[in-house]
Amino acid sequence: MEARIGMRNIKSNIFKGIIVFFAFLITVPLIIILLYIIKQGAGQVNWKFLTGVPAPVGETGGGIANALVGSFVMVLTASIVAIPVGMAAGIYLSENPRTKLAYYSSLCVDILQGVPSIVVGIVVYFWLVKPLGTFSALSGSIALAIMMLPIVIRSTEQTLKLLPDSLKEAALSLGVPYHRVILKVTVPCGFAGILSGITLSIARVIGETAPLLFTAFGSPFVSAALGKPMESLPHLIFTYATSPYEDWHNLAWGASFILLMFVLTLNIITKVITRKWKIQL
Repeated sequence: MEARIGMRNIKSNIFKGIIVFFAFLITVPLIIILLYIIKQGAGQVNWKFLTGVPAPVGETGGGIANALVGSFVMVLTASIVAIPVGMAAGIYLSENPRTKLAYYSSLCVDILQGVPSIVVGIVVYFWLVKPLGTFSALSGSIALAIMMLPIVIRSTEQTLKLLPDSLKEAALSLGVPYHRVILKVTVPCGFAGILSGITLSIARVIGETAPLLFTAFGSPFVSAALGKPMESLPHLIFTYATSPYEDWHNLAWGASFILLMFVLTLNIITKVITRKWKIQL
């Protein structure tokens, strides 16, 4: 009997060791990428780099202030559009899973989630850029919002489905109106999961380049006007990295480092907020 128990413990430890090994193995590529970008880009970052505009072709120096402002404006506009719509759709799908509208809506969400980003850019180009006759930050924001929608919808739906029905039933039994039950009970209880989905959607679209090539296009000037072309960090990195100038390559590495740090910081802040929210619940 003891021999059998000992053999089971040995097999268990071997299996545990294999799992730990592969768990560490999948982090190696990420660590290598992070360290390489930090090595190449951290040295390029300074105050002038963050506050200056791109230098003319042939001149050294310059900064990425136009791309920082542009990315912030477009991601903020896309979030304002996508988050309320995505949360509303996710709430509907979680509350009415057996209706025909919910079935077809869920199917559309799955298909939209698999649409390549460049296809979204082309569609928005024909929807907005051609009719308006100009590239614009608004077009880029709409493209990013379309890409954010499936993630926000799915995270909201799946989070609310995990909540016990007793929460909603208890509130309804007290005579609370249905809309207040959703807004005051269901959504706050699932806030952690919904916030994680929102963060994931922002982290995905903030690094997208293809849709912005067809919509926002880019601009060497600092601008917050939604009706005009606007630069973004991914587009600037693409432009500088494919240029023949060594100085522009260095600027691309610096912009890559800033973009990476922003995504990491966003995820860390979300983890902290989520943990505190769970403790309060």
